[in-house]
Amino acid sequence: MHTIWKGSISFGLVNIPIKLHAATEDKDIKLRNLHKECHSPIKYEKVCPVCDVEVKTEEIVKAYEYTKGKFVVLDEEDLEKLKKENEDKAVEIIDFVMMEQIDPIYYDRTYYMSPGDGGGKAYSLLRKALEESEKVGLAKIIIRSKEQLAVLRVYENTLVMETIHYPDEVRKAGDVPNVPAEDKVTKKEIDTAILLIDQLTTDFEPDKYTDEYRTALLELIESKRTGKEIVTPVEKAPATNVTDLMAALQASIDKTKPKKPAAKKKRVSSKAKKEA
Repeated sequence: MHTIWKGSISFGLVNIPIKLHAATEDKDIKLRNLHKECHSPIKYEKVCPVCDVEVKTEEIVKAYEYTKGKFVVLDEEDLEKLKKENEDKAVEIIDFVMMEQIDPIYYDRTYYMSPGDGGGKAYSLLRKALEESEKVGLAKIIIRSKEQLAVLRVYENTLVMETIHYPDEVRKAGDVPNVPAEDKVTKKEIDTAILLIDQLTTDFEPDKYTDEYRTALLELIESKRTGKEIVTPVEKAPATNVTDLMAALQASIDKTKPKKPAAKKKRVSSKAKKEA
């Protein structure tokens, strides 16, 4: 399993070298955009709308738009310094809480944690302590230049870290429009709904749930591929090797020159034929 981050988690005086591994994978089917005319993939270029030129990566700077059309430019050196200052304090477990106190709306991404070199015993200690206390650890960690709030818990004998949103990143439910303030339903309607819920209640078995749309899309793609319903980009016309300006002009003239009409045969009169 690919390691995406190396570091350590600490709580109190205990330090645990760990590695992070992505616990989930995106299996969405990526579809490319092609030009309908020639089936060539569409290019997306970074173009400055004022200079009307394509901008190279080294010509791009980061900035914060504090009001419409006004920016504060941030230097890479400043961002790197800020990142380094926070990395040193980004792995400490700051609190232990009951997991049920964290609403699922806060959860973001999940990572498996494996012990680094020499960290096996401390890893086992934290895992056992979390299991017996029935609590989860709250920590701060920097991943991909962003400080994340994270939950550390045990899943199938493995420590798992789940990044969670900060409170100010979760929008207020009260701002959702058109939500009824009161329940305007009858007792009979509630009882019927609960009966339906009871009938559909079962144990959670994740293996029985599949992405039916993705499966159908893959089947469609495969049927078109095996049925030879495939397209290929139109080849670009090869560039000529003519570099001399006059030669290029002459080649262009020759290419566009209209063809001469065929010469007409001279008619021979019947009198001339007799004399011959």
